[in-house]
Amino acid sequence: MAVQKSKKSRSRRDMRRSHDGAKAPTYSIDGSTGELHRRHHITAGGFYRGKQVLTIKAKERQEDQEQEE
Repeated sequence: MAVQKSKKSRSRRDMRRSHDGAKAPTYSIDGSTGELHRRHHITAGGFYRGKQVLTIKAKERQEDQEQEE
């Protein structure tokens, strides 16, 4: 196993760790429906890049909207 030659200072350690913080997800607006969605993910209505890729049942969609409120 490799052994370091000298001790890492607190400053260098903390500079390295500064980039590890969690960031809030980036959201986009779908061009055709205007729905808010995460980048590279489908919208709540099942659209991706202006095309419907998933059909959502009306009952399930209502339950999802109620949970968000």
